[in-house]
Amino acid sequence: MANSTQQDAQPVCVAALYRFASLADCESLRAPLWQLCSDEGIKGTLLLASEGINGTIAGSPAGIESVVAHIRNWPGCAELAVKYSAAAVMPFHRLKVRIKAEIVTMGQPGIDPATNAGTYVEPGAWNALLDDPDTIVIDTRNDYEVAIGSFPGAIDPGTATFRDFAAWFERERGRLIGSGKPPKVAMFCTGGIRCEKASAFLKKEGLDDVFHLKGGILAYLEQVAESASRWQGECFVFDQRVAVGQGLAAGTHELCFACRRPVSPSDMRSPHFEAGVSCAACHGERTEAQRASYRERQAQEKLAARQGRAHVGAVLARTGDDLAE
Repeated sequence: MANSTQQDAQPVCVAALYRFASLADCESLRAPLWQLCSDEGIKGTLLLASEGINGTIAGSPAGIESVVAHIRNWPGCAELAVKYSAAAVMPFHRLKVRIKAEIVTMGQPGIDPATNAGTYVEPGAWNALLDDPDTIVIDTRNDYEVAIGSFPGAIDPGTATFRDFAAWFERERGRLIGSGKPPKVAMFCTGGIRCEKASAFLKKEGLDDVFHLKGGILAYLEQVAESASRWQGECFVFDQRVAVGQGLAAGTHELCFACRRPVSPSDMRSPHFEAGVSCAACHGERTEAQRASYRERQAQEKLAARQGRAHVGAVLARTGDDLAE
């Protein structure tokens, strides 16, 4: 009985992972991976594509390590990038292992981040690029993410999804690059996957001096001392934390469960903010019938919480940057 109690008291281990690698037969990889996750009680989402693997999963620490070790045995996946965090309760309701065209959607053919990505920049060396007047720094995240924090001087493409990045670059290429010698370009995102793929896109477009922040903003906030940090604001994350700050400390933002955008303490004072129903950003995007449905969902979730059970329709956490568009 004591062992069971100790095991139940362990926090849930959450692992956000990705790796660009050439996976020739995703179907043959999918079934054993799904079975292992199922046997270990793992929940969450894993995406497989010919370009690699990406996902966020949760379970016991031992179960997660079994899955990570399994993936690292695949060709080209020994250096699988994994970011760990803990949750008090299981943040996902089910397990999904899916085969997709891309592990992060950009919609640009002929890109191969596994062999032609830009140069990794370790978090400790990132400030030097920020200070280099010959370097263009681009934030490859979506507009609502950039709105709550970024590096000073970084260009915000104002994109709604990652698939908009290529079109933005084509429109702005002349202004950014000009007719002279192409500058160095440094890019960053939350966990590293989007800027890594964007770097391969820019190299395909003919740029040679392309860099991306290894491990993304999360690695920077974790590894760079606050006294040296250039980060301003908070970093939006696609899980139960919503946003984090220096040292990955919990941020001040909450999540609007209607539109999945971050909501700051000042945003909550808006007359259009209603917990679980709407925020100032999405109030005009939804009908009253939709808001009525959200109110009913919110009421059901509150009832489930009072009864000490999980509401089956609730979304306790989203998958991370690795699944974001």
